[in-house]
Amino acid sequence: MSDPMRPRAALRTAVVWEVLQDALERRVKATGRPALDVLDTGGGSGNFAVPLALLGHRVTVVDPSPNALFALERRAAEAGVADRVRGVQGDALGLFDVAERGGYDIVLCHGVLEYVDDPAEGVRNVVAALRPDGVLSLLAAGLGGAVLARALAGHFTEARQALDDPNGRWGAADPVPHRFTADQLTALVEGAGLRVGAVHGVRVFADLVPGVLVDTEPGALEALLKLEAAAAEFAAFHSVATQLHVLGETRETPGV
Repeated sequence: MSDPMRPRAALRTAVVWEVLQDALERRVKATGRPALDVLDTGGGSGNFAVPLALLGHRVTVVDPSPNALFALERRAAEAGVADRVRGVQGDALGLFDVAERGGYDIVLCHGVLEYVDDPAEGVRNVVAALRPDGVLSLLAAGLGGAVLARALAGHFTEARQALDDPNGRWGAADPVPHRFTADQLTALVEGAGLRVGAVHGVRVFADLVPGVLVDTEPGALEALLKLEAAAAEFAAFHSVATQLHVLGETRETPGV
């Protein structure tokens, strides 16, 4: 499959998109259905939903922001996939007020877990939306990446506070309520009854490299994308990634 997302935007999403495409291909093969039902919790304006719909899948986006859902509707219409994208207002903890329990082949939970009061309950809810043999794509803020970013900015006290804080917060002004280690995220996924199929570090280097370098140096973007993809596979880099991606599956799947 070709990547329908723009190259510059893909710098921060390429690793997740590649893993997700592989999961989609395996589900299509396993079900014999070319069009899957996808639930995108916190999907906002459709950064993943619209590209998924362009691949032929049916996507339901649940997001608490009316403005984001309006942007989603406009974006889907402009892409010609309005008939395959449905946006509804809601959140992860009240998911089944607006979404079907056990009704989806793939559930995306990207950038949501950081903001729910009870992350374990949030994971259990999104897992309950999966069909048998379904797949969860979980993306959340990484603790190590925040510690590293604060330290490199010269905020050493804040870096230490994030390291010691049980929620990974660097101070009262920190806009992110929760950050996670890879072990914490895998424990949440396994605690919800899924098998962890893969863990990847996301944005290991992208947030540290000056944007002007990526935009002006010939070949820099492509080289950085390849570096991110290679580093994502190594557990050693999980501890410094800005985000962590966990693929959870409801049963053993051959070839994973």
